[in-house]
Amino acid sequence: MCRWLAYGGDPIPMDTLLFKPCNSLIRQSLSAQRAAAPTNGDGFGLGWYGDLDRPGLYRDTMPAWNDANLRSLAEQIRSPLFFAHVRASTGPATARLNCHPFRYGKWLFMHNGQIGGWTDVRQEIERSIRKELYKYREGSTDSEAFFYLLLGNGLAEDPQRAFSRTIRQVTDIMKAEGVAEPFRMTAAVTDGRRILAVRWSSDGKSPTMFHGSGGRIDCKGTILEFAAEGRCTLVLSEPLDEDGAHWEEVPEGAFLVADGGAVTVSAFRPR
Repeated sequence: MCRWLAYGGDPIPMDTLLFKPCNSLIRQSLSAQRAAAPTNGDGFGLGWYGDLDRPGLYRDTMPAWNDANLRSLAEQIRSPLFFAHVRASTGPATARLNCHPFRYGKWLFMHNGQIGGWTDVRQEIERSIRKELYKYREGSTDSEAFFYLLLGNGLAEDPQRAFSRTIRQVTDIMKAEGVAEPFRMTAAVTDGRRILAVRWSSDGKSPTMFHGSGGRIDCKGTILEFAAEGRCTLVLSEPLDEDGAHWEEVPEGAFLVADGGAVTVSAFRPR
């Protein structure tokens, strides 16, 4: 399973979260603490917002811990909102186009988990993507396919309803194809302003997801500090340090909205 983090708040250098903490995302790419598979070496990706509405994107197939360019970029780029992801493939090829996050217009999306029986349901799921969106699909992952279904199901108008419709659409196809494997996910999406995230699974065994918020974030030694002033939020697969006061686990079957430093978590059940 993959590991990811989403940050929103005061602009900070991305290496503050990617490299410096004792359980930074780059450390998780080599030795994750709360994942079934500790190594996430099948590529990585960054998506960030700067002066343009359209986010920047940098993805590669190298292991994140072994890319000097990634460290250099993360030290130099300051952003008020960014996504970062380290990949452990569940089947689709290790290729740049299969690395998260995925981008469409102003949107970024990333995912951890798997649509059960992907090889059996892929054709029908891809057929369900709207034609005007399908032409932008570049890779072969279930994650990217889910993103384009999500866009077609009204992500821009009602994100929670779009997630509900899309999950139901996928699980109906799985059922029709006789797939017994579960559908498990944590996923995050942003329009450059809000961070929206879901933790859900068909068998009650979702990958982990946490959030933390407070003032401006800095890293002292290997421990994060939240300043008294500022409105910063992190949503992520697992905590970046050992200070339990920073982190709150998002429960199974939940929908999270982070907007302007405020975080709301509500129950989520696809309908």
